[in-house]
Amino acid sequence: MFDYQAPAELLKDRVILVTGANRGIGAALAKGCAALGASVILQGRDAAALDQVCQEILASGGQAETLVLDLEQADAAAYAAVAERLRQRHGRLDGLVHNAGLLGPRVLLEETPAAALAQVLQVNVQAGFALTQALLPLLRAAGEASLIFTSSSVGRKGRGGWGAYSVSKFATEGLMQVWAEELAEDGIRVNSVNPGGTRTAMRAAAYPKEDPARVPAAEAILPVYLYLLGPASRGTTGQALNAQ
Repeated sequence: MFDYQAPAELLKDRVILVTGANRGIGAALAKGCAALGASVILQGRDAAALDQVCQEILASGGQAETLVLDLEQADAAAYAAVAERLRQRHGRLDGLVHNAGLLGPRVLLEETPAAALAQVLQVNVQAGFALTQALLPLLRAAGEASLIFTSSSVGRKGRGGWGAYSVSKFATEGLMQVWAEELAEDGIRVNSVNPGGTRTAMRAAAYPKEDPARVPAAEAILPVYLYLLGPASRGTTGQALNAQ
């Protein structure tokens, strides 16, 4: 595992948005950030699941709010509305973690329907691009914000049978690298994280015969995210990091 021990109150008074925060890695990260003092914005399209995570955070004394947004359907107006809402409520954004994603069909590229490729690229790439673009003024306002893209090992070395998902994660790495250069002068550090095998619904869908007890729980892979969100990672940008 990534070797980092987050100190208490690491993220005190920081405002952090986590996409796909209704379950899995996103939910675990949202809870972890709130426990370390952050005010967390939980994005997802499942309102009930988001509310459950939010209520758990609030019950433990943390600060959280939900943002119901369907990344597959959102348009420019929806992203602009999100940016305006966060501007009015917080005035800045210290961290943005792109965690939401679709697996898509686990088939050969030859067998991948064009519509399936478009759907995966929409959620895994286009949404991350559009949401980041809309929130750049708030990230700049923070002075030293952290932008994190969740990647995959199949986005760093192509692997047969991973089709649209692999292609989308290569594009994710490209977004990270380009923005790391373009935003450096704004003090915004941009990095990607490969979580590795983690006990999530997506992992179960990708490996239906795997014993889930053999892979780490989402909570176990949080150190790399917390490192990148906190001040210890100042100067770290354009890097492709591994959680395991």
